[in-house]
Amino acid sequence: MSMTFATIPEDGTPLRVIVVGAGGMGRAWLSTVEQSPLVELAGIVDLDLGAARAAATALGRPDLPVGIGTAQLAADVGARAVINVTVPAAHHPVTVEALAAGLPVLGEKPVASTVAQGLSLAAAAELSGQLFMVSQSRRYNRQLFEAKRLASSLGSVGIVSADFFKAPRFGGFRDAMDHPLLLDMAIHQFDMARFVLDADPVSVFCEEYNPPWSWYRGDACATAVFEMTGGERFVFTGSWCSPGKETSWNAAWRISGEHGSVLWDGENEPTIETTGTPARGRSSEDPGQEIAGSLRDFVLALRTGSSPMGQAHQNVMSLAMVEAAILSASSGRRVTMDGLLEDSFRECLLVESNPEVLEVLKSWPSVRGALSAEPAGPR
Repeated sequence: MSMTFATIPEDGTPLRVIVVGAGGMGRAWLSTVEQSPLVELAGIVDLDLGAARAAATALGRPDLPVGIGTAQLAADVGARAVINVTVPAAHHPVTVEALAAGLPVLGEKPVASTVAQGLSLAAAAELSGQLFMVSQSRRYNRQLFEAKRLASSLGSVGIVSADFFKAPRFGGFRDAMDHPLLLDMAIHQFDMARFVLDADPVSVFCEEYNPPWSWYRGDACATAVFEMTGGERFVFTGSWCSPGKETSWNAAWRISGEHGSVLWDGENEPTIETTGTPARGRSSEDPGQEIAGSLRDFVLALRTGSSPMGQAHQNVMSLAMVEAAILSASSGRRVTMDGLLEDSFRECLLVESNPEVLEVLKSWPSVRGALSAEPAGPR
């Protein structure tokens, strides 16, 4: 099974886009869009028009068009693509609206609130023939690419570990979440592990816990052990209430293989110690930095038909890792990814309201098969 998407050939002008969502992350995206020569900001969508106008003013563009409807504002201003920076609960409806209007979408992580909704969006992207890409921004890091390149000289990799220890006092909704670390942060490291290993999860066993000094209502600490499709183990240990000697937001990584190990502290150049022949030179590949890298990858895909990281079908599996880890922690048992995917697929079939999307879903030979299909490029 192959996935195709429509391209927008290069015409010498920046790609006109609208940004949906004028909150804190929305403003970060608005600043990145304004600074990029690849795109032109044509408008801002938010249910709170006051917030949209304030964001436009903060950019120094008080006359920038704003609206509450994604498809309508895009049509009014001649936008060719949508950047969806809404809260997770709005990812599904906003993306569905944009895709149905023939607009490609670059969305903030996670792909949707649930894996079931993520499957619906993957099918909606197939139906529309438009690109739907999820911005897993921490993949866009030159040092991570270098760590992966160095790891290629280790022979068979047996274990990858990521240690994440921070003590942020956010206040607000995160302090009241049921699974603050797993839901709001761990998806970054889970997705990075998929990238490093070029592998997907098979199963997970996870424990969550909360030390007595934690200022979070929900469990702010977790350890998860994933079996991956190549037989490797990925071990994540993290805490959001561990002050002192804090790690990078990217985590501290060890990649251990047959001939040695690669270490990366998440901030500086990775190092390798190996008994084999180390990879020569240094990676010349520069993926860009975080959301600016995501934006560049998105525009390049639309202009050339190249396959971007984070295309929706592949990205659903990163959210599935989060859901499976939470289910394991809640149930005290090992959770298989195929079981979770099949349960999510059945839920998706039951609640899908678009009959055409439903037909696409029913055409999939298997859930994992549909999600692992390689993009076929431009239409």
